[in-house]
Amino acid sequence: MSFLARWCARHRLIVLGGWVGAVAVLVGLVLGMGSDFKTVADLPHSESTHAYEVLGASSGSSAETGRIVWHTTGVAVDAPEIRADVGAMLTRVASLPGVTAVTSPYTAGGSAQLSTSQDTAYATVTVTGDVDRVQQVARSIGTSQLRVETGGQAFAPKTKSGGLAEVVGILAALAVLLVAFRSAWAAVLPIITGVVGVVASLLFVMVGSHVVDLSSESITMGSLIGLGVGIDYALFIVDRHRKALMAGASVREAVEQAENTNGRAVIFAGLTVIAALLAMVVVGMGVLTGMGQAAAVTVLFTVLAAVTLLPALLSCLGLRVLSRRQRRQLAAGGAAPGAPEVRHRRSPARRWGAFVTRVPGPMAVLALVLLAALAVPALSMRVGQADAGSDPAGSASRQYFELMSPAFGEGIDATLLLVAETPDPGAAQALGTLVGNLSSVPDVAAVSPATAAGTGVQVVRVTPSSSAGAQATVGLVDHLRTSVIPAAEAGSQLRVSVGGETATNIDVAHALMSKLPLYLLLVAALGFLLLTVAFRSLLVPLVGAVSNLATIVVGLGVITAVFQWGWASRLLGVGDGAPISYIVPVMIVGVMSGLSMDYQVFLVSRIREEWTHSQDNARSIRTGVAETAKVIATAAVIMLCVFSSFGFSGQRIVACIGVGLALAVVVDAFVVRMVLVPAVLRLIGGRVWAYPRWAERVTPRLSVEGPPQAREAAQPARVLTTVGSVGAGEL
Repeated sequence: MSFLARWCARHRLIVLGGWVGAVAVLVGLVLGMGSDFKTVADLPHSESTHAYEVLGASSGSSAETGRIVWHTTGVAVDAPEIRADVGAMLTRVASLPGVTAVTSPYTAGGSAQLSTSQDTAYATVTVTGDVDRVQQVARSIGTSQLRVETGGQAFAPKTKSGGLAEVVGILAALAVLLVAFRSAWAAVLPIITGVVGVVASLLFVMVGSHVVDLSSESITMGSLIGLGVGIDYALFIVDRHRKALMAGASVREAVEQAENTNGRAVIFAGLTVIAALLAMVVVGMGVLTGMGQAAAVTVLFTVLAAVTLLPALLSCLGLRVLSRRQRRQLAAGGAAPGAPEVRHRRSPARRWGAFVTRVPGPMAVLALVLLAALAVPALSMRVGQADAGSDPAGSASRQYFELMSPAFGEGIDATLLLVAETPDPGAAQALGTLVGNLSSVPDVAAVSPATAAGTGVQVVRVTPSSSAGAQATVGLVDHLRTSVIPAAEAGSQLRVSVGGETATNIDVAHALMSKLPLYLLLVAALGFLLLTVAFRSLLVPLVGAVSNLATIVVGLGVITAVFQWGWASRLLGVGDGAPISYIVPVMIVGVMSGLSMDYQVFLVSRIREEWTHSQDNARSIRTGVAETAKVIATAAVIMLCVFSSFGFSGQRIVACIGVGLALAVVVDAFVVRMVLVPAVLRLIGGRVWAYPRWAERVTPRLSVEGPPQAREAAQPARVLTTVGSVGAGEL
């Protein structure tokens, strides 16, 4: 690290030019090649995927079906003038590019799409391309008597990346940095470094989408995670650089010391985040694997920016990264005013560290009680599909739902496909008996006649009474699969699979949640091993792994209360309470496990640094808290600003991940790292650093806090201050 720091500081123009050139090349590639994001349909094997296989249709087909619904006021929905206007509109829709089929309720085959009692009707539209023109044509006939809305899979709102959320988050982070550093240059450096790293990484991901299957949501996830960690990583290095300057080091010496200490910690923390994100592959779903890979690339670029671009910028700015008061202190009194012992002797952080180490038992209990209270909602978390009925009031999808559900039931968009294999007449007869019995099954609103879908294959459409996101619909699918269908199949060659979008979402949610414990154990084990190598201790990694799991569960509890129970979902503009999307818990586990490890590394590395110097458990904890509390708190508030800004994106999944990460980070920093971990380490005592001899022999050497000479160089004023104080006492 020393060589890298010296080289970047000495050749700062080359480093700056290299980053500018790299970004320019990536911009050129994106402008020339564009991006090739696609829907990744690598679904886990389940009954619904088998249904698709039997039908011979890919679940990732580009053809999608939507509905155009209309409701009349003061005139019958089947009045001649309404038929004429709607018929002309549907003819225009059918002629649009990408529209492959339109089924009108005014035809013999579409009679079930007409509800004269509610003066509501709908047409089904199958489309393979852009749907904006379809929506424009459909809504063009709307009048005071005729209300037209669109909905269904084809017209579902698309996730958008970029925009106001990131800008608001960055501005809020800048304000926090200005308050913390009292220097405009020091405040803007983490922003510049983080943004450059994120921009370069997202451009790289866009180019990489031509090689690796990635969904468009990868950009949003990458920017959400990258902005937070990128700004924080640069913050840790800038903070250590400023401390070295105040301790009397030259600019280049300070750059080297910051890289040798916090720079090492940044690399280590970044590797833990990357490992956790790449471990998403065990979940076995392509869309999440792609998101994890894209986010891991973003973290890698932000780490590279922090350890190369930032040293070059620090070398260019010199003492301007200090506040005016600090520069006056250096000019007037040299290094002594900035010495750690002088700076932290009466600081709130040092007093807090002393308080926690004085009463560690009660503080640990208090922290555990608070964590448990925040985590309790996670016990009732339900993973599933949020339907249009939970979308924000006034949104197009919600208005569509409010027109459709009174006339055709809440389950109209949750249709189940019963794909039946009927190889002989006996199987066909058994299927007929099944179809006749389905209408009496609880929560079944409608059953269509069986229709041929190929040789020996028939399809039956079952409409539930409840919406796709309702627990009753999940229960219906389970009841069909475990009771109704097996009874009909008995004694025949009939084989029926329950498929369709609703069943697929249920199967995916079940498959992912069944693997979530394995993923949790994997990321905990990775964290434990990395911390063991870093700190050569068994108890420190154990405390870190357990506390990280506690933070993850808190994040899951928060999103359950906010988005499933609906405590603040309307305030965030995402509608009413609804089940949590299966993507959310996996992303929170992956990202939060890495972020929690970040703060653990920065706190414990400073505690160990002091322990190697004093061999005093209480003093090392007090000093570690005093030295890191401000920067960890600042980093957590920055994360809060960046992540929570995504909470107001208006997109349920993005808001869910952003709010969950934001509040989990705050709890992790202020409750876990500043209360629980110091209290537990104090209760364990000096034996927390014990390490078996056999493990010592096989463990690779890795120093997170830097080599001894770097640690001593980082604190030159401590020795001078101590000697000076002793001399004064003797006189």
